Amino acid sequence: MKTYLVTNRAPRDFKASPEAFVAWNAWFDELGESLVERGNPTFATKEVGNCGPETALGGYSLIQAPDLEAAIALVKTHPLTTRGGGVEVGELTILNSGRELITKPARRTG
Repeated sequence: MKTYLVTNRAPRDFKASPEAFVAWNAWFDELGESLVERGNPTFATKEVGNCGPETALGGYSLIQAPDLEAAIALVKTHPLTTRGGGVEVGELTILNSGRELITKPARRTG
C-alpha cells in the first residue's frame, strides 16, 4: 500500500461547526483501515505560490491506497467537497521518520 497526503482546501469564509465536526468523524470512520493518520487542522497559515484564490489550507490527513485512483475514490466523500472546498491528494515517498532520514534516495545517473 502507498501512503497519500490529503491536503484540505477550505473556503476562505469556512467556519467550523458541530455539524462539520460530525461530518469529519463520519468520514474518518468511513475510511476504516485506509486511514493512516487523522491529521490536524491549521489555523494560522501563509501561502507560497498559487494556491487558488478562493481557498485556504485547512489541514491534512494521511491515507493508504493501492494507487492514486483508489486514493481519489476514498476522498470523493470528503466533508469539504460538499462545503465549497476541496482536497489535493499526493503520493508520498517515505524517506524520513520524524527528523531522521530513514532511506537514502537513489542516485541519478546520466
